[in-house]
Amino acid sequence: MFDNITDDDRGQVGIGTLIVFIAMVLVAAIAAGVLVNTAGFLQATAEDAGQQSVNKVTNRVEVLNTHGTVGGEEDIDNITLTVRLAAGSDAVDMNETSIKYLSGDSVITLTNQTVTTGANSAGNDSAEGVADSDEFGLDKVTDDDGSFGVLNSMNDRYEVTIDTAAIEDSNGDDTDLVGGLSTGEQVSLEITSRTGGTTQVILTMPQQLAGKTQGEPVEL
Repeated sequence: MFDNITDDDRGQVGIGTLIVFIAMVLVAAIAAGVLVNTAGFLQATAEDAGQQSVNKVTNRVEVLNTHGTVGGEEDIDNITLTVRLAAGSDAVDMNETSIKYLSGDSVITLTNQTVTTGANSAGNDSAEGVADSDEFGLDKVTDDDGSFGVLNSMNDRYEVTIDTAAIEDSNGDDTDLVGGLSTGEQVSLEITSRTGGTTQVILTMPQQLAGKTQGEPVEL
């Protein structure tokens, strides 16, 4: 049946078929562009989420040691923590760090919204407003570059002071004559950096403070 085909024969395509073909190419190109853009967006979102997850794990502080200060009613009026960067952490700004304080009677989130007042009695930079019940105090122990409150080196050390007497007195319990934390009482501290890295510390007050004088430090 193909005996009559010659080189002069031509196939003809209608304009409708050509329009359908072009439309199919355009639809395929648009679909490909949408898929590429979606894939790029998902990749960027995944990278951001991954970085945020890493920051929550790594960007945090490490508590090296803790001690309390004896009050006048055989209680602990202040808690002091010495902190530094945790291993593998990027810089942590203590000025933008919060501390969740949880005891048997009180729960409050503390922030450091104070400013540097210069050198204290020990010759270190400090922050004013330490006595506020919703803030924590900050004292420099060592800081390589003098950026107050910013832990950006493993050599940096800061002391964080929490006024437990002010916090416990602010809970509205008029029957509680003891200003701070009583002997044997427990307090939980959750230190959270701006990026979400968290360090939890649970401290138990000494079982007895007999023989201790007001203002004397005790290990926690």
